Amino acid sequence: MAKTNAALIWSIANLMRGPFQPNQYGDVILPLTILRRLDCILDPTKAAVLDEYEKKKRSNIPLKPFLTAKSGYSFYNTSKWDFTKLVADPEGLADNLVDYIAGFSSNVGDVFEGFGMDALIGDLDKKNLLFEIVKEFANVDLHPSKVTAHDMGYIFEELIRKFAESNNAQAGDHFTPREVIRLMVELLFDTDDEVLTKAGIVRTIYDPAAGTGGMLSVADEHLHEMNPKARLVMYGQEVNARSYAMCKSDMIIKGQDVDNIYLGNTLTDDGYGGNTFDYLLSNPPFGVEWKSAQKAVTDEHTQRGHAGRFGPGLPRVSDGSLLFLMHLISKMRAPRDGGSRLAMVLNGSPLFTGGAGSGESNIRQWIIENDLLDTIVALPVDMFYNTGISTYIWLLDNHKPAERKGKVQLIDGSAMFGKMRKSLGSKRKELRPEDIANIGQLYVDQVDNAGTVEEPSLSKVFDGEDFGYSTITVERPLRLEFVPTEDKIDEVLAQKSIEKLKAGEQAAIRKALTGLIGWDWNDRDAFVDELKDALRKAGITKPGAPLVKTIWSSIGEHNDSAVICTDSKGNPEADPALRDTENVPLAEDIEEYFAREVLPHVPDAWIDHDKTKVGYEIPFTRHFYRYVPPRDLTEIKADLQILVKEITEMLAEVGE
Repeated sequence: MAKTNAALIWSIANLMRGPFQPNQYGDVILPLTILRRLDCILDPTKAAVLDEYEKKKRSNIPLKPFLTAKSGYSFYNTSKWDFTKLVADPEGLADNLVDYIAGFSSNVGDVFEGFGMDALIGDLDKKNLLFEIVKEFANVDLHPSKVTAHDMGYIFEELIRKFAESNNAQAGDHFTPREVIRLMVELLFDTDDEVLTKAGIVRTIYDPAAGTGGMLSVADEHLHEMNPKARLVMYGQEVNARSYAMCKSDMIIKGQDVDNIYLGNTLTDDGYGGNTFDYLLSNPPFGVEWKSAQKAVTDEHTQRGHAGRFGPGLPRVSDGSLLFLMHLISKMRAPRDGGSRLAMVLNGSPLFTGGAGSGESNIRQWIIENDLLDTIVALPVDMFYNTGISTYIWLLDNHKPAERKGKVQLIDGSAMFGKMRKSLGSKRKELRPEDIANIGQLYVDQVDNAGTVEEPSLSKVFDGEDFGYSTITVERPLRLEFVPTEDKIDEVLAQKSIEKLKAGEQAAIRKALTGLIGWDWNDRDAFVDELKDALRKAGITKPGAPLVKTIWSSIGEHNDSAVICTDSKGNPEADPALRDTENVPLAEDIEEYFAREVLPHVPDAWIDHDKTKVGYEIPFTRHFYRYVPPRDLTEIKADLQILVKEITEMLAEVGE
């Protein structure tokens, strides 16, 4: 029934053929659908609301409590117009429709502002389509007695889907693939199946990048399938005014509180500061820079630390997806209050971008060391409408069951898909019901399988520490040989600190160094002594340490046979050019690793422990890499001989 009504409503778009492009149909159909639904919802109490409004509109008191009490909802309309009266006055329809929309309470009025209704009405009127379209909507009965909130939700979702498909490649801006959301919700609700099937259960869910509300809708639908008597209270925030309008419309249609959807930038304007939720899910934009929010985010990080949302660290400004993840974590209920579960879609970058000590690594370290990361699922490529890159579902839980504590599960679902008969933008693949079931079962069973060449692993379980490492700095001694030449002298005089000297001093330096040409030293101390003596003889009576260092560092070149340079305490100096780093797994002893992997190759090396940093990365692809040996040369040779024979026979036939 719901799909039939959705098709009926969408068929009104046929009236727009010609003056409007197909990808513009949704701009008209969606707002008028929500307007007609609200018209039907408020119809039984409209007279009472208007009467109350007339009585109290001149009194100096807030009207909202009285008018919402009369309407029976958290919103109302104080205009005399409804769809029946609107179509009865074709000549004044445009002005009357604007007046009707202006009569809604502000918590609904902003929906129509997001759709740009005033401009839309003017455009439809100018093209002589307004009356015909409004008349068709007036004939669609969307009264709650005829269409339940649940069925209306299906209708609106179907309209949004049609709108997204008509935009094709642009659909990713509006629409996360439904089967991806269903997998996320399956994983999100998995450990709470028993609780969620109890009668009268109420749970909250939140999406900080809600888009058109698709994720919230699928979560609500899934819970309704599990338990028709359960209630999911949905909250969301969206920065795009048009998407916000669509999302809020969807929530209104489903009977949700209209004030639960907030318009604003989640990173700079947290619409739910201090709130926590049972479930959290999101698909924030991939690889979008957060430069416009940089000051606010950085201020919160530095001033509030872990008392704010971004205490663990800040990622590079080119990708803000980890900021959304930290924001979601801040909305998780405390474990003592039952905890929360979180599902989020991310690209591959947050898995490994950033070395030890970077913002990204520090964020991963904080998440894993606090035992928040439960599972990561790799999705097939070409799953989304506006990108074909690899994507992953991160599942977090701050109240893990005993068997999952301290563990992280990786599930490779990259080969679980069916090919679509018709592509939608970049989307060429989809998760089939059996794929979702297989991934869900791998998760439920917490499968840990190393795999074989014949049967590769689909799931592995690790200790959180397995993703950590220490980045050690390996130093080698500075060994320099000094051989003054004309080119080297020119290089010395080209140094900025030398160029600032007086012409006479520069000439003295050239004279001193020229006198050293033809000699060489493999001991820095010996060279410095000769250098100072030459500078004094050339007229620089007191050559300072900065000048001497500039000269020897410009002339000196590495030589393995040279004497090791030492500091004033006799300790060997490190050669910056030979400095290297090694990543040592946290589970390994650093000294043992160094003795085994480094010293056999460079016996004079040492570790600068003051520079050691701890980092975390999740090399997903490496853990599921399967080596496929190349074919045997004899097989390749045999195939080539067959091909050569076939080509020879074909050429012979052509010659005949």
